[in-house]
Order: sequence, then structure tokens, then C-alpha cells
Amino acid sequence: MKAEKLAEIIGSEFYTGVPDSQLKALCNYLINTYGTDPKHHIIAANEGNCTAVAAGYHLATGKIPVVYMQNSGEGNIINPLASLLSDKVYAIPTVFIIGWRGEPNVHDEPQHIYQGEVTVKLMEDMDVETFIIGKDTADDEAVSAMEHFRTVLGKGKCAAFIVRKGALSYDEKVIYKNDNKMLREDIISHITAVSGDDPIVSTTGKTSRELFEIREANSQPHKFDFLTVGSMGHSSSIALGIAINKPGTKIWCIDGDGAALMHMGAMAVIGSVNPKNLVHIIINNGAHETVGGMPTVANDINITGIAKSCGYQYAVSADSFESLDRELKAARERNSLSLIEVKCSIGARDDLGRPTTTALENKRNFMEYLENLG
Repeated sequence: MKAEKLAEIIGSEFYTGVPDSQLKALCNYLINTYGTDPKHHIIAANEGNCTAVAAGYHLATGKIPVVYMQNSGEGNIINPLASLLSDKVYAIPTVFIIGWRGEPNVHDEPQHIYQGEVTVKLMEDMDVETFIIGKDTADDEAVSAMEHFRTVLGKGKCAAFIVRKGALSYDEKVIYKNDNKMLREDIISHITAVSGDDPIVSTTGKTSRELFEIREANSQPHKFDFLTVGSMGHSSSIALGIAINKPGTKIWCIDGDGAALMHMGAMAVIGSVNPKNLVHIIINNGAHETVGGMPTVANDINITGIAKSCGYQYAVSADSFESLDRELKAARERNSLSLIEVKCSIGARDDLGRPTTTALENKRNFMEYLENLG
């Protein structure tokens, strides 16, 4: 099904969401059609955020909003679904479009497997009616589903289109780019060169994939790294938990701008706890690159200023390898909480692989290494 046809069938004037590779066709359509005009399209920090924005849109206009997301974000919408949108509370009708990663019997990455198993059930348990869109779904089937959804929505309930892999298409090309020069994989190489044998917690997506391949290329063991292959936005909190309990070891967190935005409150907690052995690195390309390249708001905010306001003793931005190396070396020697924002280009090599170890193997090797550190 064409993404623009689905949008026509739904007939909404407002979309908000978090980008998903499964919904790349829809995301590209929205960017080409609306850009980031907040009257029609807002790319939110997390899925709960966009659900609340959608509620505000309905309150102000009386119209039906659309919230799009990967199924990994269902957890972030459970509370607003139950306590805000529900017909037992405010009865705010909303259409969800959910990319189905980890669909049973469809190969996917380990972090998506269980989420895929419970995707439809979670929506049904939350009293959200669903319709599954696959490669063979005809337009008239989606029309019929939406006609039924209108009855549901008219009762103040919510409905969801669950989108299978490859079900949506969009013919127009969208090029996402910025003016930054440094490649993320090169940035990570510079980080590993300075961090040495220190433990690293890396965020989800291409960051962890590139870190894994850098270790392979350097014939280094993977025990130094905890690859947060899922749980977007939580790598800095994981690093905080480790740093508190390993105060004599420098702990590095390689974060992304989209991930940092998703749960930005974590920075306030980190600053309050003030672990002197933590280096928090946010690689900022202003994009949700792993899932297609749609923009974040990270280029419009002062990340280092936010960090300092949250209690980080030292926060700096680097836009060259010279400045990056200088700040990495200084952070390793410094006995205080540090943040380094690194300005990064959009893009990765086409042949980028994925970790060949399982998540459990990664956890066990990393825990054993931490234990041996004392």
C-alpha cells in the first residue's frame, strides 16, 4: 500500500510520532508533505510525548490525530492510553500507526522478538481496536477498516493500524543531511582509542553496531562494552547505575541525540547523583538516522547548557577530531562528571554489520569484566 493512500484513507490533518524504519515510507511522505510544520506534523521526543500532543490537538480542534511509532514505543503510551485517552477518563479518540518489528515467524533482531510477540495483545488489552496492514492488503480493505474505526473513534475510543514489514511504500526520495563533517564510526573509533580498557555503554541502533565492528577490526574483545541494542534513551541511566557501583573505574556512555531527547530527565538525575567517574558523550547528528534520517530537535537546543543546568560539572561541544581528542583525553583524566557533545554528519556505510554475539553473551562477558575490575 502507498503511504499517501493510507494517509488519504485516514483523513487526518495532524500527525505526531517517533520515526520507525518499518514506517519509513510514511515518515518520508510526511516530511515531503508537511516538513515539520507543527500545525500538521510534530516529531516528538518519545511516544508518550506525542500521545499527549495528540490529545492537546484533539482538545483544541475536536479532530482526530494520528500517532505513529515503532512497536517498541508501546510501553511509553500505556500510561497516557489508560489515564488520558481512555473512554473511561477523557475519551480522546486517536489513530495509532504502529510498525510491527519482531513479528512472529519473521526474522528480526533479538531486542524486537518479545515486543513483536505482544504487540497486538498489548493494544487489545488497552481496548484499542487493531487492523493489520501487510504487503497484500488492498486499499479497499483499509477503507473498510477505517470506516469501522470511525464508529469506534466516535465513542471516544482509539484504534491502531499495525504495519508489517514492507507493507508501505513511497516513491518520492527524501535526502537527509547536515553540514557536519565527522562520521559517527570514526568518532567512536576515537573514543575507543582514548577509553582504552574502560567500560563503555553504547546506545541502540547503528552506534552499538559500529562499536562492535570497531572492536572486531581492532581484534579487541567485546567484554569492555555493554551494547544497549534496545531500550532507546536508557543507556545513560544504565551507565549511571554502573558508575555508582564502580566508583574507581571510568565509565563511558556513548549516547545519541534522539536517545538523549527521548528520556532527557535522565540527565537531571545523573547531574543530581554527580558520579565523578562518568563521561557522557552525545553524538549529535540532529537525526533519527538508524530508522531513516528524520530530524530531531537537537540542532535547535543547547545540549551543553542543559547538561550544566542539570548539574554536570563540565560540558563541551566538539566539531572536529582535534577538539574531540582533546576533550576525550581531558575527560579521562578529570575527576568530575563530564559531557561531550559531538557534532556528527548523517550517514553510515552500506555494509555495516550487526553484533554476532547474543545479548545474553554480551551481558555475561560484560558483567564478568566488571566483576574482575573489583
